[in-house]
Parts: sequence; structure tokens; C-alpha cells
Amino acid sequence: MDILITTLRILFGIFFAFAGIMHFIKPKVFNRFIPNFLPKLAVNYIAGLLELVIGIGLLINQTTKQAALAMFILMLIFLPIHIWDVFREKPAIGSKKIAIIRVPLQFLLLYIAYLIYIY
Repeated sequence: MDILITTLRILFGIFFAFAGIMHFIKPKVFNRFIPNFLPKLAVNYIAGLLELVIGIGLLINQTTKQAALAMFILMLIFLPIHIWDVFREKPAIGSKKIAIIRVPLQFLLLYIAYLIYIY
């Protein structure tokens, strides 16, 4: 189990760090996911910074548990946005099919964060 958790931790660490950086490089891509009543640029940069910090935290042994907990909380916060996207006329993710598939994937991410946290 150790090798699986270590692999997941490294993969998700890289993924989150990359996603966080992309929030700063291509903020317009992420703006579609942010509801109009929120300040898009601020929310985008905050989410990007959180993802970057979580990604780096997952890659450092001493901060893995805190980063996994933060990943879990962030994915929980993002869950309503992904559900909301399913019911939009034109989902931000692209198609209805992808938007629908993304919701169970969010639960998978929550489970992976949980696994990393407990091991």
C-alpha cells in the first residue's frame, strides 16, 4: 500500500502544482468555472495559489497530511461548482457528458485525498 500512496501523492502533487501555476498563466480558462457573482480574477488567483501550495505540500513528506487534508477540503468546496456546471446550458468544462462524468471524479479525488491523509 505504501508504494500506491507514494505514487498517488507524487502524481497529485505534480498535478495540483501544475494546475495552480496554470491559474496564473491562463486565468481566462478558469474564469468560466467561477460563478458570475464572485470576483473572478481574485477567486482564480486564490484557487491557483491554494492548488500550488497543496501540490508542493503533497511532495514534501513532512507536510503530506496537512496537504492531503487541504486537498480534501478544496475538492469539497469545488464539488458544488461541478454539480452546478452539469445544470448549465453550456457547461464550462465543455460538454454535458464531461460535466456529468466530472462529478463522480470529484468524489474519487476526495477519496484519494482521504487515502493520502490516513496513510
